[in-house]
Amino acid sequence: MHTRIFQLSFNEYATIIFENMKSKAFITLIILSMIYPVYLMSQDQIIKRNDDTIQCKVKEIGMDEIKYALPDYPDDVAFSIDKDRVKKVIFSNGKELTFMQDMVDPENYAENKKNAWKIDFISPLTGNLTFGYEHSLKPGRSVELSLGIIGAGVNVDENDAAGVFVKFGYKFIKSPDYYLRGMRYAHILKGGYVRPEFQFGFYSTDEYVYDYGYGYSDNVKRVDVFTGAFLLNIGKQWVYDNSFLVDFYVGVGYGFDTNKYNYGDYHYGFLLADEDVPISFSAGLKIGLLSK
Repeated sequence: MHTRIFQLSFNEYATIIFENMKSKAFITLIILSMIYPVYLMSQDQIIKRNDDTIQCKVKEIGMDEIKYALPDYPDDVAFSIDKDRVKKVIFSNGKELTFMQDMVDPENYAENKKNAWKIDFISPLTGNLTFGYEHSLKPGRSVELSLGIIGAGVNVDENDAAGVFVKFGYKFIKSPDYYLRGMRYAHILKGGYVRPEFQFGFYSTDEYVYDYGYGYSDNVKRVDVFTGAFLLNIGKQWVYDNSFLVDFYVGVGYGFDTNKYNYGDYHYGFLLADEDVPISFSAGLKIGLLSK
């Protein structure tokens, strides 16, 4: 046996050593493949809002930041990250904590009253009485519904108009241009906004029939008018003591009516320019009370 070993050539020795090394490398690879998942499972994961992942050990979750340790650094070296930059934390035991930015976290507005009952302060002077209701859906978003009773205000044109109109709008409340730590809305319904809005109305009114030969005659005809408009309103709403609000807005858009005797008129919610250019305008000043 010993004679045979001494008779092996250099190439045969090299082949035996190489095969032995391959076996050890293969065994080492298997061991590492078994250990590495366990190592990963023993680490916490911080998932950032851009979906980057930090493999670490979470040490502390504070009001504004999360402190953690990295495996390649000593345990007494602590790193931190702003909570507003974190989507969630996955702990080594599988439990998860999710986080929201302070600006849009509903819990920060739990004390805010989220419903508002309004009246258009100027509407009685324009021949109608308009009521509104606004409901907050979430920070920065709300819906608003208005009902106008045509004929309930001052009869400015002496046309005895009577009818109703409805408005439905979705409000986008402006957020800051940039965020600071802990920033939030002063009130969930307060701030500048953009409100796309649809309006439809129906009313009857007196119209003087025009005679091209003799001008306006004494012939008065009762006319039914259907109106509609899409408006983009820009405004600002102030909230006082979580109880009272003031809302001012102006808007522009497109509209129509079915009044063949007087196309282009004030339609108790918007002003229509004329038949050739069906552009419409709106404005209002509302006051209201808030409720839970």
